Amino acid sequence: MPTVELTRDTFEETILANNTVIVDFWAEWCGPCKMFAPTYEKVSAEHPDIVFAKVDTEDQQELAGYFNIRSIPTLMIFRDQIGIYSQPGALPEPAFRDLIDQALALDMEEVRKEVEADQAADGEHDHEHQHEH
Repeated sequence: MPTVELTRDTFEETILANNTVIVDFWAEWCGPCKMFAPTYEKVSAEHPDIVFAKVDTEDQQELAGYFNIRSIPTLMIFRDQIGIYSQPGALPEPAFRDLIDQALALDMEEVRKEVEADQAADGEHDHEHQHEH
């Protein structure tokens, strides 16, 4: 499956409509981005079940700002609409393949439980904080 360009208008829809989405935040002027691009394209062709997307940070500055992208390239991985990975830096092909294998091997039921526990803990903290005043 060829990579898809994401914009502010298509980002959320793409995440919600697919089980696994890998997003490469990049820019035309970025040397490491250009070096990583052929690896990204090659590996994407081998995983038709995964959406490989790209966000041009120059063209989509609002989206890059929303995700607090400070360094490019930055890779993000979403599974079942949950962000499970976000890290700047171009990866060598073996490391990128390993990252994908690890992302696909995650027990998403466990991830959901952790997210729910984190959200509950944040809620309890806010509740406690309100009583301190």
